[in-house]
Amino acid sequence: MKIPYTTTPLTCLSLPELRWRSPSLFILLGGLWGVLFFLSLSLGSTTIPWDQLLAIALGQPIDNPVWAEIVWQLRFPRAIAATFAGAALGISGLQMQTLFNNPLAGPFVLGINSGASLGVALVLLGTGFMGGLFGNLSVAMAASLGAVAVLLLVLAIARRIPHNGTLLILGLMLGYVSNSLVTLLLHFSPTEALRLYLSWTFGSFAEIQREQLPIFMVLIFAGGLLAFFQAKPLNALLLGKQYAQSVGLNLKATRRHIIVSTALLAGSVTAFCGPISFLGIAVPHLCRGLLKTVDHRLLVPAVTLLGSSLALLADIIVQLPGSELTLPLNTVTAMFGAPIIVVLILRRHH
Repeated sequence: MKIPYTTTPLTCLSLPELRWRSPSLFILLGGLWGVLFFLSLSLGSTTIPWDQLLAIALGQPIDNPVWAEIVWQLRFPRAIAATFAGAALGISGLQMQTLFNNPLAGPFVLGINSGASLGVALVLLGTGFMGGLFGNLSVAMAASLGAVAVLLLVLAIARRIPHNGTLLILGLMLGYVSNSLVTLLLHFSPTEALRLYLSWTFGSFAEIQREQLPIFMVLIFAGGLLAFFQAKPLNALLLGKQYAQSVGLNLKATRRHIIVSTALLAGSVTAFCGPISFLGIAVPHLCRGLLKTVDHRLLVPAVTLLGSSLALLADIIVQLPGSELTLPLNTVTAMFGAPIIVVLILRRHH
């Protein structure tokens, strides 16, 4: 029996070799995240030396007191947001690719991203009622409500439709309907509203304020914890529905848990950071290549670390260190995400 993404057994390496290799790779991934996290605090329009960063962290006197404000008020929340967002997109993409047996599935295939976009469009391009009601949280609340509405609809459909392929198609159709409504709003909106909405679609880790971070982190942690407990069921799904049922797996409950986890992860990122592309598709494939395995007990922590690292790297590039200019986040993620997908398609073709 063949397994999705590969014709090899569940682990391509022998068990002793895998046990030796995995800790080394996880140490490297953890070290990569640590270096990139410090670089994200150091680099920007103003470069802060590493010794001064260490002094700021320890609460010691520094050469320029303004640096401490820059780190704690601007760069630290941004780095934390990138860390959690990258992890969330990596985990949710991994779950969707396994659930739908599709290597090109991403965290937004169920239309959750489109629902969040519709919620934001209604606020920024519509009446703006929520803007006065929730203030700075209005965009995040609108995106969350839109994502939850689509999630509830998908869960209701999933109860009646046992086939994942059909659910995937319906999720895409929900996305098309949501996008058509957004397009209609865009057509009749004033220029300033269009600018605000377009800015949101670029994606950014800098939009989350310090008081919003705890909410964001709790949502991501909840979704990630649920995904961690789905590692063994995801492994069973790799071997087919019949095998999964033969080992006592409740397919309906497993699918429901995966959808809820993905909605929490992808929906939260979209709500607070905007629709960030490519990371959710590219990170799982990179981790499978690094670990030479499709075992989700290893892949879930791996995509967490690598997703966080790549999100931090993208955010560093976005800021164009030493310059006052910034780039749209989705431009940068597409630059290294799209080539990975192209290589994947060519490899599968051959």
